[in-house]
Amino acid sequence: MNEQVKITKTELLSNNWYTLNKVTYEYQKKNGEWETQSREAYDRGNGATILLYNRENRTVVLTRQFRLPTFVNGNSSGMLIEACAGLLDKDNAEDCIRKETEEETGYRISKVQKIFESYMSPGSVTEILYFFVGEYSNEMKVSSGGGLVEEQENIEVLELDFDQAYNMINTGEIKDGKTIMLLQWAKIHQLV
Repeated sequence: MNEQVKITKTELLSNNWYTLNKVTYEYQKKNGEWETQSREAYDRGNGATILLYNRENRTVVLTRQFRLPTFVNGNSSGMLIEACAGLLDKDNAEDCIRKETEEETGYRISKVQKIFESYMSPGSVTEILYFFVGEYSNEMKVSSGGGLVEEQENIEVLELDFDQAYNMINTGEIKDGKTIMLLQWAKIHQLV
C-alpha cells in the first residue's frame, strides 16, 4: 500500500447502474506536507476485450452498436465500431472473453492470447481492461451473434479486411480506444 495516501472518508453517491463514490483522502506531497483531496470514482467492474482475426483471409471481426455516452457527447448517430468486449462479472478474464465472443459475434473460440491490460480512464473509472487476441475461422461460427436480448444488446457483427479496419482509425470511423489499441497491436506484431 502507498503510505503517502490515507483514505479518510468514502461516500456513496449512486448505486443505480454501477457504483459512484466520493472518496476523501490525505495525500503526502513531495515536500512532506499532507493535503486533503477529494475525487469521485466510478466502479463498474473490470472487463475484457478481444480482437478476432483470421490470418489466412487477413480479416478481423468487430461489432457496431449504439453507445449512449458517445451520443450525448456529440456522436450524432451514437453508433460505435468496436472490438468485442464485456464485463468480467464473476468470471476470470479468459472465460469472460470466450463467453462474450460467442454472445456478441457468434464465434466459439477455444484459444485466446492475453496481450496486455490497461486502465482505460484512470482519472475517474476504476476498471482494468484485459486485452486478448484470438484466431477465428468459419468453422467456429455457431450463431449469428448480436448479444443477449435480456441485456438489451443490439449488436451488428462486422467482418472487415484488416487494412480497411486499420484505415478506419484514420478516417474517424473507428473512435473506440480499446479497438484502436488492438488494431495497432496487431499491426505492430504483424498478426494479419
